[in-house]
Amino acid sequence: MTSLEAAQPFTVTDLKQHIYCQRISYFHLCLPDIRPVTRKMSIGIERHVDERKRAARRTMAMYGLTEGELLFDVDVTSSRLNLVGRLDQLVIAADELIVVDYKVASRHGKHQEVQLAAYAMMAEESYLLPAKRGFIYLTKAKKAVEIRISSQLRKIVESALQEMTVIQQTERMPQPTEWRQRCLDCEFRRFCNDV
Repeated sequence: MTSLEAAQPFTVTDLKQHIYCQRISYFHLCLPDIRPVTRKMSIGIERHVDERKRAARRTMAMYGLTEGELLFDVDVTSSRLNLVGRLDQLVIAADELIVVDYKVASRHGKHQEVQLAAYAMMAEESYLLPAKRGFIYLTKAKKAVEIRISSQLRKIVESALQEMTVIQQTERMPQPTEWRQRCLDCEFRRFCNDV
């Protein structure tokens, strides 16, 4: 087994949560049956489905293209990264891939940029075209934010996956996030006991 391999593939959602707060990925990876589903999560799922319908009507101009193929709900995997996920939208142009992820939000964070980079890396492995950029579509703001899939973001993906492997193997709870305001509406707050 390489340093990125684990018993089962990680999900892109696990990776995003790990960047947001390592404890969320710890609870999901080591104690998978305790995750409560909050009302906020349920609303997000419903709005995501609605956004998919609206996205089908958008044009390629949003991505700076005149032509290309739009695919929705694309399953992507990477054996190298030991990672799986379902991408909201993939744009296949003549010489590039563009990954698009919808967020029920008015702004985005670093954890979502890392998630987008992971999708790009998996899409590259599957479609054998480069993915140098992607978009986070913010549904509340009704705008697409272009994200460059930089080497730095790619390194963060690989480093975080290595950290997740160690957490899963050792079952040791990591430190809480430095941004304690995130804990206020976290579904796992009652399990942490130190925030």
